[in-house]
This record gives sequence, structure tokens and C-alpha cells, in this order.
Amino acid sequence: MSNTGTWMQRVAQDWLVLQLAVGSGATALGITTGLQFLPFLLLTPVAGLIADRMPKQRLLQLTNLGMALPAAVLGLLAVTGTAEVWHVYVLAFLLGCASAFDAPARQSFVSELVDPVDLTNAVGLNSASFNAARLVGPGLAGVLIAAFGGGAVATGWVILLNAVSYAAPIWSLRHLDLARIDAAAPADRGPGAIREGVAYVRARPDLVLVLSMVFFAGTFGLNFQITSALMATEVFGKGPQEFGLLGTFLAVGSLTGSLLAARRAEVRHRLVVGSAIAFGATVMLAGLMPSYLTFALLAPVTGLTALTFITSANTYMQLNTDAGVRGRVMALYLMIFMGGTPVGAPIIGWIGHEYGARWTLLGGGLMTILGVGVSAIVYLRLEKARRERGAEAGARLAEPAPAAF
Repeated sequence: MSNTGTWMQRVAQDWLVLQLAVGSGATALGITTGLQFLPFLLLTPVAGLIADRMPKQRLLQLTNLGMALPAAVLGLLAVTGTAEVWHVYVLAFLLGCASAFDAPARQSFVSELVDPVDLTNAVGLNSASFNAARLVGPGLAGVLIAAFGGGAVATGWVILLNAVSYAAPIWSLRHLDLARIDAAAPADRGPGAIREGVAYVRARPDLVLVLSMVFFAGTFGLNFQITSALMATEVFGKGPQEFGLLGTFLAVGSLTGSLLAARRAEVRHRLVVGSAIAFGATVMLAGLMPSYLTFALLAPVTGLTALTFITSANTYMQLNTDAGVRGRVMALYLMIFMGGTPVGAPIIGWIGHEYGARWTLLGGGLMTILGVGVSAIVYLRLEKARRERGAEAGARLAEPAPAAF
């Protein structure tokens, strides 16, 4: 229920910005998206440490309440006709702050709810739940906005529905059976805990490879909030209902990718790398589509490649990380994955304003593919250095002990 409301608000919030910022919608969308994800860049390391120290069930109840309040305020402002663009900016930032604390706790909480043998399946089903809501939410938002008149006031009612939807996870979390939660031991409260998580990742070239690819894809490729809105309105001349349906078409592929991920017994590097390349190529192809129909028909393929990459990267990070630092590692993953959006979103918005909506997709897909190449080079160098250090350490151990006098 809450995920459906979240996707409804994403569509409604973007449409509200387009209604309020006439003539500069692309730039305003980029700023809004950037502000909403900026807290992931600023707060996620601390949020990951809190997730490792605090019971996640209690923390997630607080973060859901923290996300409901900005949604309620923005919905009321829009319904009363008093919303302005700067209101959206401020409330998007506050919503992002709550989300920054929610995400690492929610991601690492999955491994406390299931046995390790079921973790890959659980991550896939968690993603499937999220994308099933994505399948319904955008289309429902578009229909409701159109039914309520299509203006700023109409978006407010949709945003208020999202605020109410947060009651569902809060109620569910309160009724979990604590005896069946396999909580990790709380992290030490001494200094240097965040540095410990960073050092853990730096010593693992395989994790660095995944994080590097996630940065390029998250920063330049996964900007569907902006690219879909610009393609629907500026290239194809469509309204809120057609814009919302694009999110639904994307979700068809995303849900398929999530269910396929739930079937995998393990995740290897080659799947993460291959899906990143496929995603970048599909995004570029979307930028070349000649009509709304062809763009919409390609959207499920785009969603499939995107979710295959996201789910495989997420699963690899969780399966190959020690439980004691998992919250901090997943926080670093989310900081790079979602924290790159404040950098990429304004750039993508500016490109759309200056060069047209198609270049937001062509450039984003190209940067994703180039990022895979850069990531592979970094991985090979780090892996070579790691092996050389291992060989030197082995040689020192093999040296004969000095003779005793």
C-alpha cells in the first residue's frame, strides 16, 4: 500500500512542478529530484551506522512517520491552491532526509527476516513488491489527476493519499513477531565506526566494482522521473494520464526483472556487468523512439534491464558482506546509488532544457556504458594490487626464521 502511494506521489509531484514552473519545467524537475535525493549523499553514512546500532523495527516506524509528514503538508498546500515551487523544493528535501534514514535500515532488515539461503529470493521478492506497486501507482496517479481536473489542486489529493498510505507499514512493523527476527549484534559505539565500513569496502575490489557501476547508472541513467516527464510532454505532447502510464509500462518490465531475480540461486559479477551494459544500451535506444507508442512499448524492456542491474547489484552487496557491517555497507551503496542523483538530475534537466528531451536519454545511456568500462579498469587494478600484496605477505611468511644464538 505504501509503495503504491509513493509511486503515486512521484508522478503527482512531478506534474505539480510542471504546473507551477511554466516555461522552466525541465530545470525545476531537475532541482526537485536533486533536492529529494541530496540527503542520501549527506546523511546516509550516519544513517547506516544508526541502522547497525538501533533495532531496525523501531527505526523503520520512525522513518515512515517522517516520510508521511512532508507528504501531508505538500498535499494540503496543493489542495488549498497555495503551493509554490519553493514549497516543493523544501518538502522534497525533508522527505529525502527521512528516506535517507529509512533506506539502509530497510535494505539490511531483509537479511534479519529470512535465513541466508533465502536471501537472494527475498531481495528479489522485496523488489517485486516494490515494482508491483510501481505497476499500479503511476497509472492510478495519472487517472486520478485527470479525474480531479488535471491541475495543481488535483495533484494535492493524490499526494494526500500517499501520506495516509504510510499507516500500512507502521502498523505492519508494530505487529512483527520479535522472536523470529534474527537481529545482528549492535555495532560498537566507539569512534571510527563509519571509517570502519569504508575501509571494509576499500579492501574489497569486487565491492568497489559494483559500487562504481552503480554510481554511473544511478547518476546518469536512472532518471526516469525527469526523462519520462520531458519525453511525454515536450516530445510527444501528452497529458498526465499518458505520463502516468509510462511509469506503469516501465513497471511491467521492472516487475518481470524482480521475479526473475527471485529465481536466481546466486549472483555473479558477469550478471551485474552485463545487465549494466544492456541497461545503458536500452536507454539510448529509448531516446531514438519516433512516437509515444514505440517509446511506451520499449519501456518494459528498459524496466527489465534496469531492475536486473539494480537487483543483482543489491543482492551481490548483501550476500558478500559481513553481518556486523552490512548496515554501513548498504548505506554506502545507497549513498552512491541515490546520492548521485543530486549531481545527475540537475545536469539531465539542463541538458533537456538546452538540447531537448531525447538527449537526456542518449547521454544518460552513453555515460552508463562508459561507466562500466571505467569500473572494470579500476577493478582490474585494485585486484592486481591485492594479489601482489597477498604474494608479498606469503613470501614473508615463507622466509626461514633467523638462527638463534
